[in-house]
Amino acid sequence: MKTIYANGQVWLDGDFRPAEVAVEGGRIAEIAPRIVPGPGDRLLDMTGLHLLPGLADVHVHLREPGFGSKETIATGTAAAARGGYTTVCAMPNVDPAPDTPEHLGVQLDLIRRDARVEVLPYGCITRGRRGRGETVDYGALAPFVAGFSDDGCGVQDDGLMERAMRGIAPTGLPLAAHCEDETLLRGGYIHDGAYCRTHGHRGICSESEWRQVERDIKLAAETGCQYHVCHVSTKESVELIRRAKAAGLKVSGETAPHYLLLCDEDLQEDGRFKMNPPLRGREDREALRQAVADGTIEVIATDHAPHTAEQKSRGLAGSAMGIVGLECAFPLLYTYLVKPGLLTLEQLVERMSMAPRRIFGLGGGLQAGEPADLTVFDLDAEYEIDPETFLSKGRATPFAGWRVAGRTLWTLVGGRTAYATERFR
Repeated sequence: MKTIYANGQVWLDGDFRPAEVAVEGGRIAEIAPRIVPGPGDRLLDMTGLHLLPGLADVHVHLREPGFGSKETIATGTAAAARGGYTTVCAMPNVDPAPDTPEHLGVQLDLIRRDARVEVLPYGCITRGRRGRGETVDYGALAPFVAGFSDDGCGVQDDGLMERAMRGIAPTGLPLAAHCEDETLLRGGYIHDGAYCRTHGHRGICSESEWRQVERDIKLAAETGCQYHVCHVSTKESVELIRRAKAAGLKVSGETAPHYLLLCDEDLQEDGRFKMNPPLRGREDREALRQAVADGTIEVIATDHAPHTAEQKSRGLAGSAMGIVGLECAFPLLYTYLVKPGLLTLEQLVERMSMAPRRIFGLGGGLQAGEPADLTVFDLDAEYEIDPETFLSKGRATPFAGWRVAGRTLWTLVGGRTAYATERFR
């Protein structure tokens, strides 16, 4: 007994084509121009809709264990499913930090109990995720994690980062680096640009990011470690990654929708515009757009980082760093990059689904035999982003009130419904 998705536009081999998809036993059984239903098969009309391989986000903060007032596995993965994501990688900013199998086990138990989508956590690079001190036992954590990261803390010592890369390289997993030289921060909290200077704020210089990217790429070349740069925000980081890829190094990078759609000229005196790294200059935004278009930056992740309303209510200077993004990332990028012709729809799907799956070994994709992880989008549906309707506990987004096109109608994970509008319930 199969469910057949008929008459839609289906992602096939890097392009959208008219096709039908049959799902049986939680897996994709067949994709063909026409599938004849058998006795008892269910036929669903997808006319006017697009079937995508489930989106994959390799940079999400689910906050559990330890910080359930900000987000939980249940609320964060519900938000992910609503955004069209079927797989997310959970950053290690939790308590206890996943630096031992025992500590990681606390998080894995919550994931098994509450997750609506596939969740793969990261293991820490250093004990306590401090970016300094001792490295962890990478081999012991490797079977259970997507990679290793100290996100929120850059590894400060060159020798420590080299030891980490040599320890991680044999696992075959990526080291996903939060690149931030703390000696260059000087108390800053927004980009060190014109807005910062004219409004009396303290700035974070671009060098605090790209200097560590430069160091790490050299170490990746020496150690053979697969190296992934988190939340790239500067034009200098883009150029360093471009050179590394041209040299054949195992280097990749991600950026986020806010760095592609906003710059420091858009800042307001509101905590929903505060994140780390900060919104950079117009030239940085343009360099990131070009890098996403030409494949230098292969991955778009959300860096979904929810906080409580009180923690985001203290303006630019006092608010916690981080915004939410799972529920609006795809429609924002479709509306403001694809529709104006800055990216193709196919490129967007590649950056938000296929490339992260390939780089992080997540599997999946729209092909026979794979798990039925897929998302149905209505790209003609227009609406206004309203954070008060989010399923995430977090509400802080600089995109509140933006008009977008593209609504998730149905998200399936292993053939089961993770999110559905009334039409598909």
